[in-house]
Amino acid sequence: MTATVPPGTVPTSDVDPFAHDVLEDPLPMHEALREAGPVVLLSGYDVFALARYADVHAALVNWQDFQSSAGVGLSNFRYEEPWRPPSILLEADPPRHDAPRRVLQKVLGPRALRRLREQWAADADVLVDEVLARGSSFDAARDLGAVFPLRVFPDAVGIPQPGREKLLPYGDHAFNAFGPANDLVAKGAPRVAELSGWVNEQCRREVLAPTGFGADIWAASDRGDITPEQAPLAVRSLLTAGVDTTVHGISAILYAFATHPDQWERLRAEPSLARIAFDEAVRWESPVQTFFRTATTDVRVGDVVIPEGRKILMFLAAANRDPRRWADPDRFDLARDPSGHVGFGMGIHQCVGQHVARLEAESIVTALARRVRTIELDGPPVRHHNNTLRALDSVPVRVVLD
Repeated sequence: MTATVPPGTVPTSDVDPFAHDVLEDPLPMHEALREAGPVVLLSGYDVFALARYADVHAALVNWQDFQSSAGVGLSNFRYEEPWRPPSILLEADPPRHDAPRRVLQKVLGPRALRRLREQWAADADVLVDEVLARGSSFDAARDLGAVFPLRVFPDAVGIPQPGREKLLPYGDHAFNAFGPANDLVAKGAPRVAELSGWVNEQCRREVLAPTGFGADIWAASDRGDITPEQAPLAVRSLLTAGVDTTVHGISAILYAFATHPDQWERLRAEPSLARIAFDEAVRWESPVQTFFRTATTDVRVGDVVIPEGRKILMFLAAANRDPRRWADPDRFDLARDPSGHVGFGMGIHQCVGQHVARLEAESIVTALARRVRTIELDGPPVRHHNNTLRALDSVPVRVVLD
């Protein structure tokens, strides 16, 4: 990577952010990109990279110059046909983006969460008791992170029980597809038609339960808030982006506590810190690592002008550990105010379901904290490689019960 370059000249790097060794440990790449400059040209893909917090944050909130509707992956929808109809939230800009977002903000708003809080707390108690009854050693990722969201979130959406196991491989492929057509995409390709067909079927009004997020979205179309054509796409957005991300977010917070025992003690002393802890875990681990944008005009970042039509890769995870923004950024710390992290995005495309994810994580962590005095790693974690997500397949832990 170029160390110094003349003003106005973009530093270049031949790093492949989607290579398996980088996906296994992206932190050295993040540091190198941040130190190279505000903008770095990734020569292997001919895209511009932003890794510093200030520049990533500025791009996220500037939807006018950094558009999402040309795709938030490497593929440029101006010239390439997407593998599925684009998301009406993630891959849309105003004015097309506005009505669906208003509907989902209301559907997933405080009233809905108040209704779910008590039930999800009870569901978390049941799951934690089931896991602890099997012994003091278990896998936090497989037994809690991968199980709880699949128990409670599909119920909240209102989809039938059969086939829910398809949600994780579907989401995994959807997030892989934001990257290049590498082996990770090829791995999921044989099931794309099957999984997409099943997910699309769950979004139909007749299939959904009469109450739940899905029914609320269809009711919004009856009121004319969105069109009948947009309703199933809005439900699909929940099923695509609302499961894998939360699974990996819960695994991340449990991994954080297992490697920071002093912070687990602090949480047990102050259970109200559960929500702050989840946001700090999202900052620290960044389950969503990257998203792309496309320049709608020649746009200046630092001394570099990114030409109109070019793809920009925003490293959310690098921004979330930028020492220019965060003190001691590599430490998971409940004394920190993590608000302002970009792990859920920022601006009008910020994750509309983030409060739902927070409630799921809070439910599990609170249930565990009431029963478990200490939690520590009981073996090496195993990473799950995905072109967009920072994921854990396995987090073996050992606990001491109260």
